[in-house]
Amino acid sequence: MDLAHSGIIGQSPSLADLFRTLGKVAPTDSTVLVTGESGTGKELLVRALHRMSLRCDKPFVPINCGAIPKELLESELFGHEKGAFTHAIRTRPGRFELAEGGTVFLDEIGEMDLLLQVKILRVLQEREIERVGGQGPKKVDVRVIAATNRDLEEEVTAGRFREDLYYRLNVIPLQLPALRDRGDDVLLLTEFFLKRFCSLKKRPPLALNQDVQRILEAYPWPGNVRELENLAERLSILCDGDTIAPEDLPAKILNQVGEVAVLPPPRPRPSPVPRTGFAWPTIADLREQNLGLKEFFDTAEEKLLLEALSLAEGVKNQAAEILGIKRTTLIEKLKKRNME
Repeated sequence: MDLAHSGIIGQSPSLADLFRTLGKVAPTDSTVLVTGESGTGKELLVRALHRMSLRCDKPFVPINCGAIPKELLESELFGHEKGAFTHAIRTRPGRFELAEGGTVFLDEIGEMDLLLQVKILRVLQEREIERVGGQGPKKVDVRVIAATNRDLEEEVTAGRFREDLYYRLNVIPLQLPALRDRGDDVLLLTEFFLKRFCSLKKRPPLALNQDVQRILEAYPWPGNVRELENLAERLSILCDGDTIAPEDLPAKILNQVGEVAVLPPPRPRPSPVPRTGFAWPTIADLREQNLGLKEFFDTAEEKLLLEALSLAEGVKNQAAEILGIKRTTLIEKLKKRNME
């Protein structure tokens, strides 16, 4: 099943359970902690949560806590006043102020310095921030969603993460399953990515022979969905025939799974439901997704924008042509959603 409201492709029971919980928590303002290995799609899930929330028409502001030096992260999060430090030549708002009314996504929060964790705890408790060099607190209205690929309970035990912050963040835990635990989704995702990349490269679709299917299902996918997506792109470029054979796969994968002859056969695949043509959305669809009319239109538009950018490999002129709009209109829409 293509979970269109999320951009996550899958039909495994673990994903179904996850999205049932997502549907319940999205309309609330509760703090959410998303966990899962690298490459499982945590940011996709968080963006889906924001789109399904009552804050969906307000900013979604992500920040990767592990990608910014710790001495700069406080200023990025909370802003600074002019003259607060050497290069502070003007007053600058931080991510929390930019997200006013919307959602702040603290990605890789497990990488955050202990001293800064105290200030994040204050935001969650008091709903206020203080700029670097500021003279007093400033109230903010934001929802905080955090994500990490670390085991925060282990980090707490090791003294690298504050216990009080962990419990403040872990109000609603959402754990994305590793790809190796998603059963049929491996082949479903492989076919989805191959179809997309072959279309982008204007070549006929690639099929998977039986041995390749067995290999892909047996491989543990340490890089999860990101690794599978990269493999699909590589195959769409390098595979000469119309059917992928074992010799087309990287040696790393073949060495990991061992002798193909002893691998179990591919799992039985559910028959796809045939499309009978375009179906206009109904009120029942809005109620099922727990969306109002504006939220429904916004969600549909964002999904089409993302798909057009993907088909155009990020080239905005081409994406605008695909959508039948001007490039300036596309850029305005991307800016409005913090997608640029």
